[in-house]
Amino acid sequence: MKNLTGKIVVITGASSGLGEATTRLLSAEGAIVVLGARRSDRLEALVKELTVSGRQALALTTDVTARDQVKRLVDTAVEKFGRVDVIINNAGLMPQSLLAKLHVDEWDRMIDVNIKGVLYGIAAALPHMQRQKSGHIINVSSVAGHKVGPGGAVYSATKHAVRVLSEGLRMEVKPYNIRTTIISPGAVATELPNTVTDPDVAARVQKLYQDVAIPADSFARCVVFAMSQPEDVDINEILFRPTKQEY
Repeated sequence: MKNLTGKIVVITGASSGLGEATTRLLSAEGAIVVLGARRSDRLEALVKELTVSGRQALALTTDVTARDQVKRLVDTAVEKFGRVDVIINNAGLMPQSLLAKLHVDEWDRMIDVNIKGVLYGIAAALPHMQRQKSGHIINVSSVAGHKVGPGGAVYSATKHAVRVLSEGLRMEVKPYNIRTTIISPGAVATELPNTVTDPDVAARVQKLYQDVAIPADSFARCVVFAMSQPEDVDINEILFRPTKQEY
């Protein structure tokens, strides 16, 4: 298993949930973390906590729907530390609703964050990784990228798109020794269910998470597993759920 000490890791959506848990675990494993999210206060508090413990971390306020901000996040990592070893395109939201409700603004927002945000992360990191002839791009999908249910059509479409984009990327980056991983979690205890605004769907989602959700560090351990493999091993996809989850 590969030592993660000194690896330069950029993480979007790092202020809470999957991103925060992954930040803590990678930092504990010796990685240098460069964090992006919209909530500056949470980012600053997390960086302060890590640096007080003697670890290396920095943060930039980043909205993944703004390509220039994502590019600035990755470029700052390279300027500060000389390279970027891993980018984790984690930022996402899940305002599920029945299509007939016509929550078109929410559809647009999911497409902007869940698809364009991932593409902007790839666009920011790929040129550096091509130049380095190394790197690892980890994109966050979902069980919903494999299955769809009532109220989840647009969300599932965005998460399936992440899988398709990641598979295309995997095939294209072989000449550059770049690895790609899709991680598709089931119900993990984060703030994601709070982004569901439709009352009927929200009640169902909240009940699912209350009944079966597992801690966010379950996702972080998957990240470490994928990153820790020898250079000739490329973990392309991890799909995991709570043991109790049926969907």
